[in-house]
Amino acid sequence: MNVQEILTNLETKHPGEKEYLQAVHEVLESIETIYNENPQYEAAKIIERLVEPDRILTFRISWLDDDGNVHVNLGYRVQFNNAIGPYKGGIRLHPSVNLSILKFLGFEQIFKNALTTLPMGGGKGGSDFNPKGKSDAEIMRFCQAFMLELWRVIGPSTDVPAGDIGTGGREIGFMYGMYKKLQHENTGVLTGKGLNWGGSLIRPEATGFGASYFTQDMLKTQNDSFKGKTVCLSGFGNVTWGVALKVTELGGKVVTISGPDGFIYDKDGLDEDKIDYLLSLRASNNDIVSPYVDEYPEAKFYPGKKPWEVKCDIAMPSAIQNELNGEDAAQLIANGVKYVAEVSNMGCTPEAIDLFHNNKIPFAPGKAANAGGVAVSGLEMSQNAMKINWTREEVDAKLHQIMASIHTACEKYGTEEDGYINYVKGANIAGFIKVADSMLDLGVI
Repeated sequence: MNVQEILTNLETKHPGEKEYLQAVHEVLESIETIYNENPQYEAAKIIERLVEPDRILTFRISWLDDDGNVHVNLGYRVQFNNAIGPYKGGIRLHPSVNLSILKFLGFEQIFKNALTTLPMGGGKGGSDFNPKGKSDAEIMRFCQAFMLELWRVIGPSTDVPAGDIGTGGREIGFMYGMYKKLQHENTGVLTGKGLNWGGSLIRPEATGFGASYFTQDMLKTQNDSFKGKTVCLSGFGNVTWGVALKVTELGGKVVTISGPDGFIYDKDGLDEDKIDYLLSLRASNNDIVSPYVDEYPEAKFYPGKKPWEVKCDIAMPSAIQNELNGEDAAQLIANGVKYVAEVSNMGCTPEAIDLFHNNKIPFAPGKAANAGGVAVSGLEMSQNAMKINWTREEVDAKLHQIMASIHTACEKYGTEEDGYINYVKGANIAGFIKVADSMLDLGVI
C-alpha cells in the first residue's frame, strides 16, 4: 500500500473534503506496515473498498415553522461499511453538517464499532438543520420530514441510527414516532430512545462514562489514577456532563467547561450541584456558559478563549472535531499536562497529536476513548431484541468491561519498543484487522 498515492487519488475524487481525508490519512498511516505484511489484504483491495462508503443517501427536507413559513434543509445518511453488522452511527443536526464531516464520522465509526466487539458496522447521518432556538413543534415537524425520507433504508438489522450533536432524546422520539407509524412495527431501529419506550439506562452519560473508564485504564498503565488530578474539559453537553460526573466520582477535579462564547474556570472544581445547574443552563440558552459565574461568582469566565491555556494534569476535549490544535497542545505541554484523551470525535488536529506523541504523553484517540456511547447503543439494541431491560448497574458493568477490552486491544497493537503506548496506532490496527478479516470472509461484494 502506498499511502500517499491512495490519498492523492481520494483528493482528486473528493476535493475539499478535508475532515474525511484527515480521518483516512490517520488510519492509513497507522496500518501501513501491518497491511503490507498481509498480501491477502492487497489482493482483495481491502483499502480501496474500505475508504469508500457502500452508499450515500442525500435528500431535501422541507418543513414549516410556527408562522407557516417553508424552510428547506439537506439531509444525509452515509452507510459506510456493514462487514460486521448493521450500519450504526448517529444523526447530527448542526449548521456545520456537510458530506465531508459525515464521511469522516462514518469512517471513524467503522473502527470504533469494531473495537467494541459488538456486531455493528459503521455509518453516520444528519442535516444542516439547527435545532437551537426552535420550538418543540418546529423540531417535531423537521424530524418527521427527515424520517419520511430515511425510513425506507433503515431497520433493526439494516441500519440503526442514534443521537449525536443536536439530536437528543426529544429528536429521537419524534423520529422514532414517525418511523413506527410508517413501518407499522415497533422495533429498536433507533437508539438513544426514552426510557419509557425502549431506551437503555445510562445511555445519555455513556460516552462520558466510557471515556473516563478508558482514561482510568490509561492512567493505570503508568501506575497512576484520577485521584488528586486536575482535569480540563471542553463543551458542556451530554458528553461533557458524563465525563464530569464520572471523573469527579473517580477522584479527579474538573475545573473547566466551555461554550461558543468562551470557557469557565472553576478552581474549586465541578460537583453534582454545579453539573445539574449546567444542564439547566444548557436547556435554556443556546450553550452559552457565561451565566455560570452569576450563579458561582468564585469562578471566572474567559470570553472567546479555549480551556487549554489552563494548567492541568489531564486534558479531555469533549466538544467537536479539531477543537485542540498544535498551538493548544504546545501550551498544554508547557503547562505540564500528563495525559490527553479525546472524547469528541477527532478532537485534536494532526499537529497536536504529533506533539503529544513526540513528548511521550499518553494520548487516547476518540475512536477508542469515546466508544462508550455506541457501546451502550449496542447494548440498547440487545435489550430491545430480547424485550428486556437491564438495571443501571448491569449496563454500567458491561460498559466498563467493553472499555477495558478496548484498552487491552490498543495496548496490544500500540506498544512500542521503548514501552510507550501509541493508542492511535493500537486502535486503528485493532479495528482494521477485525473489519478487514470480516471483509475477506465475505468475499468481494
